[in-house]
Amino acid sequence: MAPKSKGFRSGSRHVLKKSPRERGKVPITRFLQEFNIGDRVAIDIEPSVHKGMPHPRFQGRVGKVIGKRGRAYIVEVPDMDSKKILIVLPVHLKKV
Repeated sequence: MAPKSKGFRSGSRHVLKKSPRERGKVPITRFLQEFNIGDRVAIDIEPSVHKGMPHPRFQGRVGKVIGKRGRAYIVEVPDMDSKKILIVLPVHLKKV
């Protein structure tokens, strides 16, 4: 038997699955969303776009935009007792 894969998306079959009605091309407006520093955003991973995708453990978490790096946003997300910094493309974010 082969050893278990430990890749970035391992164990995320149901987390990163789209329903049949959501399948197809992603609207261009999701890519062109703009956020301001201080905005609260929810991490909603778009499974069909692998670039700029945060780790699946952060799916559904709410964080705060603290900066911008190129086209991506720097998002601070509380995780247990600490805060994690994620660099995420806007297609994986929704305003709260």
